[in-house]
Amino acid sequence: MMILIQMLFGQFMKVENNMNKPYYMYVLLTADNMLYCGFTDDVGKRFATHEAGKGAKFTRPAKRHPLRVIYAEAFASKHDALHAEAMFKKLTRPQKEQFLRNRQVKEFLNGQ
Repeated sequence: MMILIQMLFGQFMKVENNMNKPYYMYVLLTADNMLYCGFTDDVGKRFATHEAGKGAKFTRPAKRHPLRVIYAEAFASKHDALHAEAMFKKLTRPQKEQFLRNRQVKEFLNGQ
């Protein structure tokens, strides 16, 4: 069975539905209004790690907490999720905000 996966920048690709283990690119919004992007195979577990102060060095400082997951996108492979993460990280802040607005992320719909 074929399914459609939305890729970065709105492109779609067809993949076999053998997503036994999907991978995700996710975006966190920090308390000091910074964006953090990462990838994982379990967004909830990874978010809990960040919240516990044991995630990426960027999300550890208390001033960054609380954190919020504002976007997550599933991919058929680890490679695709890593690529999406890398592409997002290369964007400027205004481009990242536009990316999130295009995906109807409420925190950025009013031009925050």
